[in-house]
Amino acid sequence: MAGLENVVGIHFVHPAIGFLALALVMAFLSNETYKTWRWLLLAPPIVAIASVVALTLGPDGVRNLASIPYLGQTLELGRVDALALIFADVFAIQALIGFIYALHVPDRGQHMAACLYVAGGFGCVFAGDYVTLFIFWELMSVGSVFLIWLRHTEQATAAGFRYFLFHTFGGLFLLAGLLLRYGAIGTFAFTPVDPATAHYYDYLIMIGFLVNAAFVPLHAWLPDAYPEATVTGAVFMSAFTTKTAVYVLARGFAGFEILAVGGCIMALYGVFYATIENNARRILSYHIVSQVGYMVCGIGIGTAMAVDGACAHAYAHILYKGLLFMGTGCLLYACGTAKLSELGGLASRMPLVMIGYMVGAVSISGMPLFNGFVTKTMTIAAAAESHHTWLALGMELAAVGTFLSVGIKLPYFAFWAKPKSTMELKPIPWNMYLGMGISSFLCLFIGLFPGTLYSLLPFPTDYVPYTPWHVLQACCLLGFTGLGFYLMRKIIPPHPSRNLDFDFLYRAVGRGFVKLVSVPAAAIDNVWTDVYEKIGLKALIDAGRGTSVFDGKVIDGVLDGSARSVREVGGATVARGQTGRLQDYLAAAVTIGLVIFAIVWFVD
Repeated sequence: MAGLENVVGIHFVHPAIGFLALALVMAFLSNETYKTWRWLLLAPPIVAIASVVALTLGPDGVRNLASIPYLGQTLELGRVDALALIFADVFAIQALIGFIYALHVPDRGQHMAACLYVAGGFGCVFAGDYVTLFIFWELMSVGSVFLIWLRHTEQATAAGFRYFLFHTFGGLFLLAGLLLRYGAIGTFAFTPVDPATAHYYDYLIMIGFLVNAAFVPLHAWLPDAYPEATVTGAVFMSAFTTKTAVYVLARGFAGFEILAVGGCIMALYGVFYATIENNARRILSYHIVSQVGYMVCGIGIGTAMAVDGACAHAYAHILYKGLLFMGTGCLLYACGTAKLSELGGLASRMPLVMIGYMVGAVSISGMPLFNGFVTKTMTIAAAAESHHTWLALGMELAAVGTFLSVGIKLPYFAFWAKPKSTMELKPIPWNMYLGMGISSFLCLFIGLFPGTLYSLLPFPTDYVPYTPWHVLQACCLLGFTGLGFYLMRKIIPPHPSRNLDFDFLYRAVGRGFVKLVSVPAAAIDNVWTDVYEKIGLKALIDAGRGTSVFDGKVIDGVLDGSARSVREVGGATVARGQTGRLQDYLAAAVTIGLVIFAIVWFVD
């Protein structure tokens, strides 16, 4: 049990522990009693908030508060500094909001997946070495894929497999990079990389991070998978995967010019596709790509103000993007669809949802008085002050597309475009309204009192968002965008179709690979068939006779005895375990892996 006292002790309670413990406990609960145990969902995020607040009030500077020896290495689970704390702070708050929003869900599987997912996010934030980071990075991947699969639709199952394959691809890049780095310099320590001295293994690690950041063109998994997630799962997923990637990029790769340019491309690319989409949750998914682009751009610029802007915008984004996904989740929950072409006329029937959504919409659009204004303008100002004029202009242009698609188009066609809707609406639980209310309050509070957020930033800042120029610029930008939409509102209605993204390229490459492999494979198969018919068939028949005897005398005897034992001891339990679903077997494999990890740790 070496090192356990450092993980849970007087000075440090790792925020991930409560979520891992709850996931373990829920494995033994039943869906039928969820009204009793659902209140347990609030305990881990409350403990996490208390832990992060205690750390924030502690001494300044870098602190290593938790480490355990494992297989000859020291896993640093508790590196604490200002950069880690600002992300841990908003992760804890959003985890509480997310579980409040999900209190009505009786499916313990969804809650277990969410717990593992959130625990992985916290583990990455406090990881001081690449081994620890990789373990929690993969835990996030496993937890999040179940938030997609557990919607139990064919589309969700297919999107979940694509999501898992893509993140496995990114994880392999990360694993290869960290192993090659260890071979070169002899340490797994997670430290910043100097752009002037970066090696090939550093770029492999960066690629692994960029997959989770939805960096164009590695982003197609996000708008493919997030719209297919469960109603509550999408709220969690909008907060953790990409923002954890932003954190590790800020930690390890600040100042890389390729990130600055690529981030600006992300900001523009995301709003372009969001503007032409029909599915509300797919529109918001593309805006994750766009808004994360601001953060990646700030990290790539690398100045103190730019990194502060990236961190502040990540904080604000988690709150307003979660609010937007909660709003569209209410539409999906109540109406059974999130397609704008099938919605409309809902403002009078869902007024609280409309108000909550609009708070998130004006926040992401950068309207004064809301949190997006006090964070987005910091990143753009940092680009201008560091003489990256074209990057600043690109981000300003992306802001126009943001307001056009999320701030005007989506709510207009969802709530107002048609006469009063007559579709049957499913009642929305109180807790979903409460989650939206808390997020709405925080978006407005931070917008009115930006100093509360600025005090958490990793570098001291004297940035003032509410200058006459900043306010006038934002109002003009939003005003003329609104005027343009009003004039074109009758010629840009949403259409019930899906737009192919870079997944078109992935599919073309896949089809080409199949053709490339199938032609020689077919030729080899023809030759092998001839050889087999002439030579191998007789030998196979002879071998079959021998195995038939072995099967009848030995195998059947063993299996008959096993069958009797299973029937007498626990046949029903075994039968229930044989579900035939790959998702269940993967979950079992992860559980067994964690048990083996724990056994090795305790023995070591």
